[in-house]
Formats: sequence, structure tokens, C-alpha cells
Amino acid sequence: MVHYNPKAWFGLIFKFHKAETFRKLFWVMVSLALFSSIVVYIEGRIWGTSLATSMAMHSLLGFVISLLLVFRTNTAYDRWWEGRKQWGALVNVSRNMALKINAFVPASQDGRKHRLQQMTGIYATVLKDHLRSWSAEKLKEYLPEFMDLSREVNHVPNFLANTIQGELLQAYKEHSLSEAAYLAMLNDLNAFTDICGACERIKKTPIPYTYNIFLKKFIFIYIITLPFALIGDFGYWGVAVTIVTFYTFASLEMIAEEIEDPFGLDSNDLPTDDLAETIYSNVKEIVKH
Repeated sequence: MVHYNPKAWFGLIFKFHKAETFRKLFWVMVSLALFSSIVVYIEGRIWGTSLATSMAMHSLLGFVISLLLVFRTNTAYDRWWEGRKQWGALVNVSRNMALKINAFVPASQDGRKHRLQQMTGIYATVLKDHLRSWSAEKLKEYLPEFMDLSREVNHVPNFLANTIQGELLQAYKEHSLSEAAYLAMLNDLNAFTDICGACERIKKTPIPYTYNIFLKKFIFIYIITLPFALIGDFGYWGVAVTIVTFYTFASLEMIAEEIEDPFGLDSNDLPTDDLAETIYSNVKEIVKH
């Protein structure tokens, strides 16, 4: 995620970064400029008659595309914001779990307290890379050595949560935890799994394929036919208008594509690396063993 000062609006106008849509669309805009120039040249120099069409139809279609892009952007931002809420909840649940470990696990259980602290602190790190589709074998490298890493594991966050639950259950059976403390910590552990499931739902349920393809085709057809509507009023200036229009529509679509899966490594994705580090350091600071 890019960190910036939202109040420095004048400086942001002239700021370019490597993930900006202009860089990704540059050669497409060059091709579009060439196509638009050819259309204008043919109309003015070869055909000798106007190929221009009415702007009324394109004005109407432009309004429709704008409505579709508003819906597309809002839907993508809702997914981004839902992901941020889930990770905010993960920060709070991890801290609550650490506070309970520190308060309820007796000082005589120093080794158990240390194990619970390590597994609780590392859960966010495992989850963030699980959401980035890392392999289970790669994710197991994060896990503490005292865990049983020899068994086959396909879902590492579940494996980690299951190990924590086994540790808590063993402490309860040994009467190292009271029933009230065990149930309270179990609620926090259940919240870990709920958050994991919510994040997986966001990642694995993109915008419907048909809608996505339809919007891209709609924008393409609109832009390809736009020079014919601009010839009569703008001449060669219609080339610039076409490029600006395409850049606006395509950029909004690309931004929506980027933020609808907010757990990756794109510049506008959630700062899950920073959040995972914050969770680990907070848990380590809270739990004294």
C-alpha cells in the first residue's frame, strides 16, 4: 500500500509511481491515437465526404458507461473496505487473545505461555500469505519448530488454529485453565477462523465474469467508434479527446480490478505486511513469559 499525505493535494497532482495506470495504458493509448488519426485522415483527405456520426448516441452511451463504472468502483471499494475491517478485527482479536494468555495461563506454565504467544503472533503472517495463494509448504516455514510439521497440511491457518485449540484444551484438562478462561479464549480463537473465512470469501468471489467482460467490451466498442462522432466538431483534436476519454474509463476499470482483491502486493492493496508485523510485536509485548 502506498503511504501518502492526503492533504498535500497539489503535490499529488504531479506525483507518478510505478503502478500508475498511465504507464500500463501507454502503448494502448499510442495505438488508439494512431487509429484515430487514420480515421480523421481518411475522412478529410481520401473520402472527401463526412463519415461523422451524431454525438447524441455517444453522449447517451457515455452516460450509461459512467453509471456502470460507478457501480463497478463502488463494488470493488466495498470489498477493499470489508477486507480492511476484517484485518482491523484481527488486530483486536490477537491483542485480546494475548491479554488472556498473559492473564489466565499461570506463571508455572511458562513453556505453554510461550507456545501460545508464538502461535497467536504468527497467525496474521500465515493468513496474509495464505490469501496470496502461497503453497502450504512455504507457509509451514513460518510455523514454530515445536509444532508437528511432518504431517500433510493443505490449509495452514486452520492447522495453526487447531494446534492452538489443542494446547488450550490440554491446559483445561490439566486444570491449568479454569472453564471460564478456556471458553473466553476459545471465543477469540473462533474469531480467528471467522476472519479467515471472511477474507477467503472476498478473495474467491470476484465480480461476476459476464459483467466484467461486458463492461470491457462496452468500453472498447464505445472508444473505437468515438472518433467517428468527433470528426465533424473537433477534427484532429478528436484524437486527443478520444485518448483522454479512454484513459479515464480504462483507469477506473483497472483501479477497480486492483482493489477488488485487496490482499495482494499491488500498490493500492491493504498493508497486510505492516498489520501482521504490528500484531506479532503487540502479542510479543503483551505476553510475558
